[in-house]
Amino acid sequence: QVQLVESGGGLVQAGGSLRLSCAASGSIPSMNTMGWYRQAPGQSRVLVAEITSGGSTNYAGSAKGRFTISRDNIKNTVALQMNSLKPEDTAVYYCNIKKWPNNYWGQGTQVTVSS
Repeated sequence: QVQLVESGGGLVQAGGSLRLSCAASGSIPSMNTMGWYRQAPGQSRVLVAEITSGGSTNYAGSAKGRFTISRDNIKNTVALQMNSLKPEDTAVYYCNIKKWPNNYWGQGTQVTVSS
């Protein structure tokens, strides 16, 4: 079993920045992909950004140029630096670690961007 604990959410004004962090523990699979997803009220959970063990990254179009994902393979952590935040970034953000066929989720952290 894998446990994911997120931190760093909160309330910020439009144009501001937040940094989300996630720490993984337990039976973490090797060669995995860690990422961040978000779910706004009434909407589906969608990918924001993900990063492989080798450092390859993938960003949603809405995140490109504003968000940066990074990870520490020794500490089993992943972070999401979010800059130039917009009200439409408001959502619950979930940390994820996956390696087929397993998929693990954190409990989520709320990010609210006020206009």
